[in-house]
Amino acid sequence: MIYLNLIFTFFKIGLFSFGGGYGMIPIIEKEIISKGWLTGQEFVDIISISEMTPGPIAINMATFAGYKIGGIPGGLLATTGVVLPSLILILVISYYLSKYGHHRILKETIYWIRPVVLALIIQATIFVAINTFFKEGFDIKTLLDAGSVNYFLQNVNPAAIVIMVISLLALLLTKVHPILVIIAAGSAGVILHYAGIL
Repeated sequence: MIYLNLIFTFFKIGLFSFGGGYGMIPIIEKEIISKGWLTGQEFVDIISISEMTPGPIAINMATFAGYKIGGIPGGLLATTGVVLPSLILILVISYYLSKYGHHRILKETIYWIRPVVLALIIQATIFVAINTFFKEGFDIKTLLDAGSVNYFLQNVNPAAIVIMVISLLALLLTKVHPILVIIAAGSAGVILHYAGIL
C-alpha cells in the first residue's frame, strides 16, 4: 500500500509543481510531512543532500524521500511518479506551443504564473531557513504569540547563521566556485558538530 501511495503522491507533486525544483519544495513538504512520513528536520536534510548531489533537485528529493520511506522500490516509484507528469505534459504543451504559441491568452497565462512560482520559491526559502537556523521543535507561531526573546535565543543556532553569512559573502564578493563553498561549509559543519558547537 505504501508503494501505491508513494507513486500517487509524487505523481500529484509532479503534476501540480510549477517553477522547477525549488517551486516543488513546499508541495513536497506539505505532502510528506502531513502524512507523517518524515519530520521537518529530515526533510531539510533531504533538501541539503539533493542540493549536493548531481542532477535536478526535484528528482533527487523524490528519490531520497522515496528511499527513506520505502527503500529502493520506494525511491524508484517516487522518482517515476515525479517525472511522469512532466514528461506527459511537456510533450502535450510543446505541441500546442508550437501551434498556438502566438495567441494572447496563452502568453498572458504563462506570464501570470511567474508570481506564483516566485511565491512558492520564497515559501521554500522560509521553510528551509527556519529548519536550518533554529533547533528542531521551534515553532514560529509560539514565538509570535509569546513574543519571547528567551524563546528565540534558546532555539536559535548561531553557528548555522555564521556559516550561511560567510558562504553568501564568499559567493557574492569573490569568484570562488559554489562547489568549493559547499565543501567548505560541509567541512565546517562536521568540525563544529564534533567540537560540540552544533
